[in-house]
Amino acid sequence: MNDRPRLVETEERAGALWVWLNRPERHNALVPDLLFDLQDAIAEAASCAPVPLVISGRGASFSTGGDIAAFLRHSGSKQELLDYSEFLVGALHSVILDLLSFPAPVLAAVNGPVTGGSTGLLLAADMNAMSETAFLQPYYSEVGFGPDGGWTALLPNLVGASKALEIQYLNKRVFANEALALGLTSCVCPSSQLDQAIKGWVGAIGRGYLQTHQATRRHIWNVSRLDEVRDRLDQEKASFLDLIARPETIAGMEKFAGKRG
Repeated sequence: MNDRPRLVETEERAGALWVWLNRPERHNALVPDLLFDLQDAIAEAASCAPVPLVISGRGASFSTGGDIAAFLRHSGSKQELLDYSEFLVGALHSVILDLLSFPAPVLAAVNGPVTGGSTGLLLAADMNAMSETAFLQPYYSEVGFGPDGGWTALLPNLVGASKALEIQYLNKRVFANEALALGLTSCVCPSSQLDQAIKGWVGAIGRGYLQTHQATRRHIWNVSRLDEVRDRLDQEKASFLDLIARPETIAGMEKFAGKRG
């Protein structure tokens, strides 16, 4: 029997199902167990009477992307690092596709920093509210990774190709107010008001016909559009695997981990 701690918690609240990333001591950094727990939570929610799904993070961060320390623990062998990376990025991309095809509205309460591939969880949400202290940042060029999680598959559709390239070339930190101006969030508020912002949206959604919301989401994320996103995510994963085991990338991870202590 697997008795490891669950890295995702769920809570029914005021007409929505909240899903919490629960690895706060590591800023909810992504590891396979967290992503598998998240897949399970999304699948269970999709199988029940559909209500809005809300994703948030415990602690100070929403999620800081792939756990660099975990990558380094698998870097003693090239094949081991490749296997781990394929496992992790594949699971992240599956979660993103599960969110895009979810049978009810998907919301995000962005309580803190969002970096690396975890940005895909925000990009896959229909609407998100960001804390004033939250920001987005890629960090790929600081380490040598290929972008994953939708930084090239989804972000350009929201902000345009030129802005998506600028953010990633310059490793630009996109603070909450700029994210609002770019259309990457629908609301910026103090952390203490995130719950209230989400509650307001859930109430407004609930006053409409669920069948209409379902049809709207299904038509926007139709089969052809999902297939296109899946193909682009597969390209991201292939690039990630091409770069991850190179000596300069391992050196970049070691340097980055040293900065973070």
